[in-house]
Amino acid sequence: MSFVTRRALSTLIPPKVASPSAIGGAQDAARMQRVVSFYEKLPRGPPPEIKPKGLFGRYQARYFGKNPSAAPIAHLIGALLLFGYCNNYYFHLRHHKNNVH
Repeated sequence: MSFVTRRALSTLIPPKVASPSAIGGAQDAARMQRVVSFYEKLPRGPPPEIKPKGLFGRYQARYFGKNPSAAPIAHLIGALLLFGYCNNYYFHLRHHKNNVH
């Protein structure tokens, strides 16, 4: 068995359950009860939905989550237009406020 396969299987089986002493010896009630109690404590059902945190996380959840939309493209175009106008104003238009060139 290769190292990668052994490593992949070792992450699936909890260490106390996979120990040779828990599996190979006599199957007495105390040892089996420890295995059963371990599996009883595991959560059942689907995992709870993680709430997004931060500005980018909420934006990503809203526009790229369950119902993706094309709104981010419109936001990008609007941001580029705003940036372009601000850039043009700062480097060119503010010098023409009071006098013509």
